Amino acid sequence: MTGFVLKKLAGALLVLLALSLAVYALFYLAPGDPARLACGERCTPQQVAQVRDQLGLNESVFAQYGHFLQGLVAGRDYSAGTGTLHCDAPCLGFSYQNDRPVTELLLDRLPATFSLALGALVLWLVIGVGTGLLSALRRGGLTERALTVLTLAGTGTPVFILGLLLLMLVCAYLQWLPFPTYVPFTEDPEQWAWNLLLPWVTLGFFESAKYARLTRSSALETLAEDHIRTFRAYGVGERAVVTRHALRGALPPVIALSAVDLGTMMGGAVLTESLFGIPGLGKTLIDGVRVVDLPVVTGVVLVTGVAVVLAGALADLLYAVADRRVALT
Repeated sequence: MTGFVLKKLAGALLVLLALSLAVYALFYLAPGDPARLACGERCTPQQVAQVRDQLGLNESVFAQYGHFLQGLVAGRDYSAGTGTLHCDAPCLGFSYQNDRPVTELLLDRLPATFSLALGALVLWLVIGVGTGLLSALRRGGLTERALTVLTLAGTGTPVFILGLLLLMLVCAYLQWLPFPTYVPFTEDPEQWAWNLLLPWVTLGFFESAKYARLTRSSALETLAEDHIRTFRAYGVGERAVVTRHALRGALPPVIALSAVDLGTMMGGAVLTESLFGIPGLGKTLIDGVRVVDLPVVTGVVLVTGVAVVLAGALADLLYAVADRRVALT
């Protein structure tokens, strides 16, 4: 198991290095002038040249990428007129719009995204795994066909449409809840939960359809194995066979997929955050793209990639814990 963990960590580090290179090349080496974007359209050529020198854009491509990596690992100094401005690690630069450190900006938005992703994770696991097991337990019957229709509807309904329907039905027509306004957990935990309820349901229902299908197929595959037939021959009840043994066989792929999906959402559920006005990473990305704020866009994309890579490594480790045969391959 130790060798398996070290191998996965080394692979994750290599992927993160390749990711940093791809992100830097995509946003800073693509056609366009970052100095002009940072300075603004009304800047004179002399002012643009001064900004280019402050950002180190006059150096070679390799030197610029080296400074970019240095900022991520150990921090970086920027020229600021007569002095220098230090950016602590992990340094993602300064926003073109308000000169705030991008890392500080993303840390302010991270709790909202984490709140959304964590609540949706609980919902989609409870609904998805429960529905999938019930469908496997009632296979061939009316219950399974009804659950199959629901999962297909959930898979085929865009998350933006589902969220909009919930807002219209729950907030506008029935008026059971006010329109959501994000409240930090530290200010009012009760209002934090109530205002995130509809976003949780939107993401949870959308993702649970995928997990229901995955759980059902994995459980049915496990139920067809020889040891399950042995349990049945010894008189073990069907419910016990499904909940105790088929569930164990269905959990590894569910665990792996959950970790990856959680990592993806930590980069920002763009549509959901935009629809419900949640000040998370997804909305920050949209705002950064709208005003072409390269450091902010780069930071969100890099954070998303890091979260997905680390979640993938965590998924492999959890998969190996759930099925020790994986660590031996």
